[in-house]
Amino acid sequence: MIKTLIIDDEPLARSILLGYLKKDPDIQVLAECGDGFEAMKAIQQHQPDLLFLDIQMPKLSGFELLELIDQPVGVIFTTAFDEYALKAFEKNAVDYLLKPIAPQRFENALHKFKQQFALGKAANPTLTLSQPLDEKSYLERIVVKNGSEIKIIPISSIRFLEAYDDYVKIHCQEGMYLKNKTMAYFEKNLDPKLFVRVHRSYLLKIDQLAKMELYEKDAYIGSLITGEKISISKSGYSRLKQIIGL
Repeated sequence: MIKTLIIDDEPLARSILLGYLKKDPDIQVLAECGDGFEAMKAIQQHQPDLLFLDIQMPKLSGFELLELIDQPVGVIFTTAFDEYALKAFEKNAVDYLLKPIAPQRFENALHKFKQQFALGKAANPTLTLSQPLDEKSYLERIVVKNGSEIKIIPISSIRFLEAYDDYVKIHCQEGMYLKNKTMAYFEKNLDPKLFVRVHRSYLLKIDQLAKMELYEKDAYIGSLITGEKISISKSGYSRLKQIIGL
């Protein structure tokens, strides 16, 4: 049996998917979830093989939910918006279904998952897109797990990010949080008008910088408005000068 969760904030959408899935003897629907927090608990409890996942939901989006999941799982996105196709592709979705979902289109997506599941590849599938690449959008918030709690950090509250082994330390107004991502990921996904990589270990929110001082040849110290200090490399110094117009 394929353990399955339906995650969508619209009761009608959940009902339609449940109706489709009940016809398949290989599928066991373990739970229906109306938001990301409820879904996170259900995922931890049931360890599903497959998620039917909406993207725009209250509390946590579908993409934010996936960032919090530790175990491999197949994902079929269900959404009314086609502009998320590229990001779904980057998340290695099994498929991307636009609402209203036609029965045959649904069957094709489920068949694709079953083939991958049988080969042990369901958690790392490939989605073939016919959609054009969308305009780049940047993160507006970062979601982290803080023990058993989920913390949503708005970009406006971040001071800087710091490399920390396989994690990144997010320094913000409320404290410091760890995220299992790379600095390269954040450098790519944070607005370059707001953040600049000033050192291999630091990504700085530009409006947090108070001053820069020469520390030694080709190395600088940046003092933040909070009084914190971070290292700035020669190339980082050049990027900052260019951005702030020095």
